[in-house]
Amino acid sequence: MKKETVYESQNVTDYPNNNTIFSVWKFKENADIRPVFERLCALIENLNHSFTIRVADGRTSCVMGVGHDAWIKLGLPQPLPKELKNFEPITGTKHTAVATPADLHFHLRAINAGICFDMATDIAAVLSPVALCLEEVHGFRYWDGRSIIGFVDGTENPIGGERRLFALVGDEDPVYKGGSYQFVQKYLHNMQAWESLTTEEQERVIGRYKLSDIEMTDAVKPSNSHSALAGITDEQGNDLKIVRDNMPFGHPSKGEAGTYFISYANTFSTTKKMLENMFIGDPPGNYDRLLDFSTAQTGSLFFVPTIEMLDQYSADPGS
Repeated sequence: MKKETVYESQNVTDYPNNNTIFSVWKFKENADIRPVFERLCALIENLNHSFTIRVADGRTSCVMGVGHDAWIKLGLPQPLPKELKNFEPITGTKHTAVATPADLHFHLRAINAGICFDMATDIAAVLSPVALCLEEVHGFRYWDGRSIIGFVDGTENPIGGERRLFALVGDEDPVYKGGSYQFVQKYLHNMQAWESLTTEEQERVIGRYKLSDIEMTDAVKPSNSHSALAGITDEQGNDLKIVRDNMPFGHPSKGEAGTYFISYANTFSTTKKMLENMFIGDPPGNYDRLLDFSTAQTGSLFFVPTIEMLDQYSADPGS
């Protein structure tokens, strides 16, 4: 009997941790990037392994995603993952999911902020000679997993075995089985406008009760609430899910507060459908009311290769 190949994924299905650093990098023109990428592949494997040993209860993970243009520049396998393209803006009557340039994305998670800092420092030391960091966002766990606007974030996330089912590519694209489509957006919240709403008005924007995190019934929940539009199904009525690992961030002295949205999915089509519901509306014009208080500043799509693929391109860390 032929033994089935087991594909080891990067740690995309890990649960959110207390501290996170997200960083987006863009290669410099005419830089010699392939040797650096090979060193990065080795470094990522080393960081994940090292901190698992050093901080056994730290639930540390370092995940790298590769954008469409970087995939081609690096000479990675072709054909590309079926849905890996440059993200294109999604424009509604009032709000737009913007598209921003990006080559590599790093998602660093740990129970200790110092671990995230050390991983980010090691990555920057390798990457800085050939790339520019366009975004670096330091996220943190806020109370019982709530966003800055006061509602629990990620309640609809799949749990248990469903996380792998919805997050990882399967037999539909066998060359990239075990990989994942990673999509990110940085949102800034208008806290003054949000806090001018009563709790009851906020609940109608989200479609959940604030304290209990219980979803409103369909008879009560507005059709333009976030939970009504972010939940999507296939043609047979089956739920389509993504694995979110959103984190709040902020700079109180600057009056800045936001959410870094990050999703992992076995197909980008699922995330894209959710974004279309939110920004265009279902039906069109019935957009997500939360967007009146949260503005997308960035938007980029990446593919997260498997551990086997990182192995294939890893350079000897001592070289």
